[in-house]
Amino acid sequence: MQRIGVLLFAALAVCCAAMSAAAQDFPSRPITMVVPYPAGGPTDTIARVLADRMKTALGQPVIIENIAGAGGSIGVGRVAHAAPDGYTLSIGHVQTHVLNGATMTLSYDVVNDFAPVSLIADTPIWIVARKSLPADDLKGFIAWLKTSEGKANAGTVGVGGPTDIAGIIFQKQTGTIFQSVPYRGGAPLLQDLLAGEVDFAFGQAATYLGQVHGGQLKAYAVLTPTRWWAAPEVPTLDELGVAGVHATFWHGIWVPKRTPPEVIAKLNAAIVESLADPVVQKRFRDVGQEVWPREGQNPAALAEKQKAEFARWAPIIKEAGIKVQ
Repeated sequence: MQRIGVLLFAALAVCCAAMSAAAQDFPSRPITMVVPYPAGGPTDTIARVLADRMKTALGQPVIIENIAGAGGSIGVGRVAHAAPDGYTLSIGHVQTHVLNGATMTLSYDVVNDFAPVSLIADTPIWIVARKSLPADDLKGFIAWLKTSEGKANAGTVGVGGPTDIAGIIFQKQTGTIFQSVPYRGGAPLLQDLLAGEVDFAFGQAATYLGQVHGGQLKAYAVLTPTRWWAAPEVPTLDELGVAGVHATFWHGIWVPKRTPPEVIAKLNAAIVESLADPVVQKRFRDVGQEVWPREGQNPAALAEKQKAEFARWAPIIKEAGIKVQ
């Protein structure tokens, strides 16, 4: 019996030594970054910009893999169940790594099955509408909603996400009613808005910035306490008398739990180096994304942000009775 114990201890020691050596050699092959939404959306866009620069920092390619569906939960689940070796990353945001955990029955835990690496970017939510919608400002938009008698439709990315919840709060604050139409990602929703197939959306501002500036879509208000730097002409909801409806899409990078700390440190260093690159910062800003401040580009800051967002949104979700089947 004692001999078996010695053998087991020796095997464990060999395994730990092998893991340590692998961590020291990391990365020795290409890395996959899973984007849990279709190609062409805002999350996919910043993932590709970041991955393109990280390959220089890491000395290995960072390959984007789009795995869309179920509000981002399918792609995130793929990473949760991946080997904890640093070769599979999850880019996600407030929906994929906070709200889905409060509204869905998942095969993984959005907090405990991941290790945070870094916050990377932020963009607000705003109200955008098809060009032909007969309202030129928020006051007219609210009046139009009231006369539509619940027949107006709003596109959302998934069910129970920040855009969906923002819409629920907005209805309560303004006494309006409208239908929600869920989409697999921001790119197909944008296509239907441009085609006039959906009336409006509470969406990631980065998704619609070019079309708003180009006059193809209307923007009525931004859901932040102050006006957005990328479109300062668009007022806040607070300015227009609808107070307290604030929401943004902050993005971060996670790896599977039990990923070695040395590997996480190398990934974090590559992200910090990449986000400090003026070319990356410009490319982010060109698509309406703000690089997260340097002091938040670390695992502890991402973990704290995730915790704070759970505390903020969970009571709202519970009160609204939101549960995705």
